Amino acid sequence: MSLADMKCAPCRSEMPPMSSERAQKMLAELSSGWQVNEAGHLQQTYTFKNFAAALEFGNAVGSIAETEGHHPDLHIAWGKCAVEVWTHAIHGLTENDFYLAAKADCAYAAVSKSGSPSG
Repeated sequence: MSLADMKCAPCRSEMPPMSSERAQKMLAELSSGWQVNEAGHLQQTYTFKNFAAALEFGNAVGSIAETEGHHPDLHIAWGKCAVEVWTHAIHGLTENDFYLAAKADCAYAAVSKSGSPSG
């Protein structure tokens, strides 16, 4: 079963964030471009041929986030949409963050099929 097939589970604030070793192993399961940024969050910037395509993707990720009950920060600009995800309740990474990242990759692939992204 792939990360994108997994369902986000509710988190408890007393849960510890995952170890950096575990995060690196899970990072290897995502598409290229994902990284752990200086704040310890997962981040990926997707590129598009225009603002409308970036917004379409942002809306798709927003819909996924609502379904999963796990909400990333989205930064939409002309020709790009950055997705930054972490588990707010614990101020760190959990498996849910990687599941949502994989689902964002699937949304990007779906938008790609419609011809909207730049690559």
